[in-house]
Amino acid sequence: MPIQTIQEQEPNRTRSYWRRWSKQDFFPEPSFSNLTSYRASLSQTCPRLKDRLLDRSTDTFELVELQKASENSMRKCLTWWDLLWLSFGSVVGSGIFTITGLEAHEVGPSIVIAYAVAGLSALLSSFCYTEFAVEIPVAGGSFSYLRVELGDFIAFIAASNILLEAVVGAAGLGRAWSSYLASLITNNADFLRFKVSFLAEGFNLLDPVAVLVLLVANGIAMSGTKMTSVLNWISSIISSFIIVFIIVVGFIRGKTSNLDPFFPEGAKGVFEAAAVVYWSYTGFDMVATMAEETKKPSRDIPVGLVGSMAIITVVYCLMSLVLTMMQKYTDIDVNAPYSVAFSKIGMNWAKYLVGICALKGMTTSLLVGSLGQARYTTQISRAHMIPPWFALVHPKTGTPINATLLVTISSAIVAFFSSLDVLSSVFSFSTLLIFMLIAVALLVRRYYVKDVTPKNDLFKFLGCLFVVVASCVGGTIVWNLNSGGWIGYAVAALVWFLGTLAMALLSKHRVPKVWGVPLVPWLPSLSIGMNIFLIGSLGTVAFYRFFICSAVMFIYYLLVGVHATYDVAHQSEQDSNDQEGK
Repeated sequence: MPIQTIQEQEPNRTRSYWRRWSKQDFFPEPSFSNLTSYRASLSQTCPRLKDRLLDRSTDTFELVELQKASENSMRKCLTWWDLLWLSFGSVVGSGIFTITGLEAHEVGPSIVIAYAVAGLSALLSSFCYTEFAVEIPVAGGSFSYLRVELGDFIAFIAASNILLEAVVGAAGLGRAWSSYLASLITNNADFLRFKVSFLAEGFNLLDPVAVLVLLVANGIAMSGTKMTSVLNWISSIISSFIIVFIIVVGFIRGKTSNLDPFFPEGAKGVFEAAAVVYWSYTGFDMVATMAEETKKPSRDIPVGLVGSMAIITVVYCLMSLVLTMMQKYTDIDVNAPYSVAFSKIGMNWAKYLVGICALKGMTTSLLVGSLGQARYTTQISRAHMIPPWFALVHPKTGTPINATLLVTISSAIVAFFSSLDVLSSVFSFSTLLIFMLIAVALLVRRYYVKDVTPKNDLFKFLGCLFVVVASCVGGTIVWNLNSGGWIGYAVAALVWFLGTLAMALLSKHRVPKVWGVPLVPWLPSLSIGMNIFLIGSLGTVAFYRFFICSAVMFIYYLLVGVHATYDVAHQSEQDSNDQEGK
């Protein structure tokens, strides 16, 4: 086994979990054994990069071999009930209480359609995640799925965005938590922050409360998975009663006359809002990373993941509908929409109930996020894309404490300095890109099996896939340029339909063993289109920030990641050859 061979110089299992600070613990690969070896490795960067571009992992390697790097196993302690509420707790956070008011003020009652569109996209993505999680129940989630189907380099692109999403998402939730707490005390959302004059705008409001809540949430997550899950579902059940109260009172006290006009900004406004409110649905992918700790993945994951996303979509649509019924959309407060709406109908006390529910939602999002982000990091570390020190699982808690600390410290530093608007655009881009890649990977999994699929069938499939992606990109460009009218949209939709139809006529070379996405390739193809469209609806600044962050991470890959993963992969080949020789 490659990782064991690389690290076999020291008997790790007899060492304390905390006494791991040598270079061998962080960089055990031959490329980093000394300066001469590293220079030689750098001189081979181009051929090694080519090797990594073409390399694909396997289900068995992700499921069995890589887990050995953690030395101790994560405990299988979760059921479908845990997963259902983990998904609910991770998704129903600050978004519904903050972003809803912001977008409803712009697009009016059509915010309901925006949530339905975003929810459909999220539901399609959850289907794709579920099939992978059932077939490959490991902590790596989307990273492992992409590594198996699209190769090592694409997996690194996903890994860099996963780590970016983990840090930025947790930091954003920490800042939102601080803002909501401040709004319960005073009308100033920055009441608990300290302004410094020597830092740039957007980074000059220091937030110690955000740091504190991140440390507490991650500390609970490190103590044990089952305990965190129990705390999550108890608090989530309580908050669900508050959400039911908001919906019922909203329908009773609301006025249907406030729903006119329903589409003040037209269809374009709806889809632009959908790209923004999509942030309210993020977090369900964290549940897929819990597959390694699930007792019966084939039963529990479909119920927990797909079931929860269907329920959450309905809840979000109802909550946005009652908000626009209680107030004319032009009167909705963008900072505290539900609290102000209840005040307008004479229920001032309800704002505290809403505030508590929002704080609870953000807290459970942080708890589940801490679990999922650490498990992503663990699998990325197992693959040696970051130092394998972060892959270690603590023998007593059964949790990846080192990986959790990495995300905790990084997100706390970012949350201390960065404002919420700076964080949200980067987060949305990374999330949508990964969801789009997962849909592509699912199609590859169904239509291409190494050493089984004929080359002619592979080329036909790649051609169809190219047509689908190109038509989605083309339609998105037409939409954003606002040129071509309905003809441009019709052409893009027709090309997408023909590309997907042609793919549907091809032979599939893999059938899911237990649970599979229905209507393949139509549902994954639609997921690709919706995610590309929502990416295109983000602002230009989001693209700039995303590409700058990706460029920095790519430099790291060229200097470290490509050499570490190359060593692990080729040590694996050598071990296999040695076994065959015997």
